[in-house]
Formats: sequence, C-alpha cells, structure tokens
Amino acid sequence: MTVALALTRRWVSDYFNRHDAEAARRFCAADYTLKIGDVVLSGRDDVWLPAVDRQMRDYPGLTMTVHETLTGPGWAAVWFSEHGQRGQSSAVWSGVAIYREAGGILTGCIAQEDYMTRRRQLKGGEADLVDRPCAAPWDTAAQEPNRANEAAVAAWLEGRWPKDGAVPCDDEHLTGDPIAFDVETIETREMLSAGNRVAFSVRQHGVYRSGIEEEASASAFFDVNGLLTVENDRIVSGRVIRDRMGLAGRLRGLQ
Repeated sequence: MTVALALTRRWVSDYFNRHDAEAARRFCAADYTLKIGDVVLSGRDDVWLPAVDRQMRDYPGLTMTVHETLTGPGWAAVWFSEHGQRGQSSAVWSGVAIYREAGGILTGCIAQEDYMTRRRQLKGGEADLVDRPCAAPWDTAAQEPNRANEAAVAAWLEGRWPKDGAVPCDDEHLTGDPIAFDVETIETREMLSAGNRVAFSVRQHGVYRSGIEEEASASAFFDVNGLLTVENDRIVSGRVIRDRMGLAGRLRGLQ
C-alpha cells in the first residue's frame, strides 16, 4: 500500500464515514484543496471542511462505499458511491476522485460526483442500488505507469459520445438517457496509470447535441473523471463520472 492510499483509507474510514472533522485535521494539509469542475474549495478549516459539514448535516447518515482503487507514488484514485437520507428521501450517487499526497499528508483532491442522479432520486422518491463494494480496496499495490495505456484513454475520451462498450457513464445505464456530445479536444488535468488501469481528470471541449436541455448545437465543455481498464489498446471496463450539473447550467446560460 502506498502512503497516498493509506491516507485515503483514513480519509474514508476515519473522517468521512465517521463525520469526524478532527480526524481530517490530523492527515490533511492546512491548505488542502478540493476541485470539482469549476468549484475550488481551498483551505481545510475555513472552506473545505465547512462545505462538507453542510452536506453531512443534510444527510445525517451519509456514508461512502469504495468500489475500486488505484495508486502510485504520491497519488491514489477511488471510484466510490456516497449514499444517505435527506428528509424522507434516500439517494445513491457515484464519484471518481484522485487524491494527492506529499510529505505524509493529503494535499488535495480533484473529483467528480454525479449530483444530477442524486437529484433524480430525491425527486422520484426511490433510491438506486449501491454498486458492489470492493472486497479489499486498501490492499491495492502500486504498479509501473504505462504511457501507452494513458494514450489509449486520451484517444478514447475524444470523438462522439455516448461510447459503445462496457463502461457505465453517469447513470445512463440506469435511465437509458445518454448525452450526445461531440468531443473535439481534451484538456488533461490528471492522467495516471498503474499497469493496465488508468485514472484521469479531463475537460472535454466540443459540441453539445442533446440529453440535458432541448436538442441543440452549442459549443461547450464537460468536466470528466474516470477509472478505466485497458487491454490491447482497448477500454474494456471502468467507470466515468461527468459534471452534468455544470454543463446544464452553462447551457441554460446560452439560451
């Protein structure tokens, strides 16, 4: 287990699932920064912890389940679900996060969470099922990076979406309502590999076609995180989460 993965374990088990801000102060840097799309929460005590605490008050039993992990020197990536009850309604929403470590503490995280599927469940009154948990998420060993697999993922992220294949994206596999988005270029924030798996955070630039607002043709960008498995230059499995709420807001601003 890398130092980054060990710290991420503490983040999930000691801080998040126990709702214990004091635990976070023991292993997160004072200038810890969380980035989600255009939102930047910088500063452990004054900004980030209070923001998460508001969510924990909204969902008193809020819990995180880990489905997959990946790690290398100074970083760890997690595909997870958060789930809890707000008022009389419950919801499950997935995310992919990449944590950074330096000097034995966590310095920050770049994440995407599927808040749009959370809103769908709260509005509809029926929660989705939680995906299967990883049997041993904290026993993942670091492997050598593979630049060819990173290049395969970068190429896969371009072109026309939705993609065919076995990679669930947001909640499209549950609703059957995909977003049509033609990706022209990607702006890479993180592209990290360990063996045949790759974690990434990118911004896709291109043309929105349909799926959120009415059918249209509008230049737009989409913030995307994922954790994918590559075999023979092909993406064969994984999970992708996009900032659909952010895209929807930008599209409304164009109307």
